Amino acid sequence: MRTTKGLFGLVAVGVASLLAVSACGGGSGSSTGGGDTSSSFADCATKPLTCNSGTTKQGGTVTYTIEKTISGWNLNSAESNTFDFQEVLDGVLPQGPFINTPDLQPTLNSDLMVSAEQTSTSPQTIVYKINPNASWNDGTPINADDFTYMWKTNNGVDCKTCDPASTAGYDQIQTVTGSDNGKTVTVVFKTPYTDWKGLFGPMYPAHIANQHGDLGASWKWLNDNQPTYSGGPYVITGYQKDASVTETPNPKWFGKTKPSLEKLVFRIITDQNQEVPALQNNEVQTIYPQANADIINQVKQINGVQYMLGKGLQWEHLDLNLKNPLMADTKLRQAIFTTIDRKQLISKTVGQFDPGITPLNNHNFMPNMDGYKDVISSTGQGTGDVAKAKSLLTGAGYTGVGTALKSPSGAPVQFRCSFTQGNVLRQQSCELFQTELQALGIKVTPTPITSLGDTLSSGDYDMIIFAWVQTPFIFSGAYQTWLSTSSSNYGHWTNSQSDALLKDAAQNTDHAKAVQDLNDADQIMANDAYVLPLFQKPTFLAAYSNIVNIRDDATSTGPPYNVQEWGMRAS
Repeated sequence: MRTTKGLFGLVAVGVASLLAVSACGGGSGSSTGGGDTSSSFADCATKPLTCNSGTTKQGGTVTYTIEKTISGWNLNSAESNTFDFQEVLDGVLPQGPFINTPDLQPTLNSDLMVSAEQTSTSPQTIVYKINPNASWNDGTPINADDFTYMWKTNNGVDCKTCDPASTAGYDQIQTVTGSDNGKTVTVVFKTPYTDWKGLFGPMYPAHIANQHGDLGASWKWLNDNQPTYSGGPYVITGYQKDASVTETPNPKWFGKTKPSLEKLVFRIITDQNQEVPALQNNEVQTIYPQANADIINQVKQINGVQYMLGKGLQWEHLDLNLKNPLMADTKLRQAIFTTIDRKQLISKTVGQFDPGITPLNNHNFMPNMDGYKDVISSTGQGTGDVAKAKSLLTGAGYTGVGTALKSPSGAPVQFRCSFTQGNVLRQQSCELFQTELQALGIKVTPTPITSLGDTLSSGDYDMIIFAWVQTPFIFSGAYQTWLSTSSSNYGHWTNSQSDALLKDAAQNTDHAKAVQDLNDADQIMANDAYVLPLFQKPTFLAAYSNIVNIRDDATSTGPPYNVQEWGMRAS
């Protein structure tokens, strides 16, 4: 499973630079199957917002695959804030005053908003003007009440039983005030917030939430119950647990582009190996899996299907759970990460189909972003240096180094390496870690899991491999993911010095200083060996060529960012 932020600042969501980079750049490719070398995706590298554009005709069904079952419907909760669920609700919930688009820029949501502007810096004040026609599908206007509900349930103060994926920004707001019948919202901050454009999305209907108890009770109700409400172009009209979510056009949709599809289906296929056969049989018309060589080669053989391969804002990483008493030892963590050989991992997995991929050396910035700094190489982690790792363990009082490792207290050192069931690449990665860590005498058991969200929120793992999906809001995303008290800091790493730097980065209006703060905090975390960045993930989108206006969006929003525009190509 891929997770995001603040949507998700990291929808279990990383973070991204405010600078624009190509959504399809850095080794992107496209083709169609069956020997046809033309492709509507061919110009995505230079035209990320308009590639595969076309006129649609009325009718038709598009079925899009997601890889995870639905664990909850409240995308703002730490439990349910995942990439797959975000994709399902992209067309149902208002995604906020700003949306993440394929050019990796925060773009004003012109369907929802007339404007959103900072009118003062002392105190920082943002004035939002909501589209007068914006309403929920029951006719209730989208207004200041919805902003207020989101603030109070996500600020970590007003609702003690809520579990927001991130309080970043919301905890710095002083007041939220409505005027003009609730269609103007004025937000005043106690302290400046750098990434204010990332707030207030996705949005839930306050008037419905208020029917189900206080803030805590309504928060839980929103997570437990399938939405019948909608503030987007589609409304959910069918849900088969662990199988599919069906959406049809929202007749009350107020946006400028009305859906042309009769039906949009999100098919849940948890076994990645079954996605290509489903595409080949036309059971689904588009897939967005984690790329591997087998999938790409199989898709190439399907007539009428085009694909694109690119690098975006997803990054693969290995996380350690510090609640495990053994993992609480920094020296052991450093030894584990030092033994792992990232170059070998890449050559045996993603390097098979994208030879340009190299180890990632930052937890927040991608290599093609302003602010990227290597914080890993100086630590020796990810190099496969077994001799150095053994020296770390011997010096820390471990015994059985290289045979059957035991802690200084005599406890056997053995761990589970958790990965999402059906994800071939991550299974291969855990098996490789298993082999490599045998050199230290550590027993590793690759362990498939059925729900990444549940596993992360419950803490039922020792080591786990997954990906963060970033947004254009780098500073708030880092605050959300790495702050000691954040519910998205699943492995429970704590460091007061890092916390201070993260907070300053999220509040600093001096971009250069904010970048420095973030990299200083990142160096502290890297030295502590909490999360090992592996590589910037390639994205892979395949779709039948008769579907237009679908394209990659490598942010946490995913390809359904513009789902109201999807449709069947007019002949």
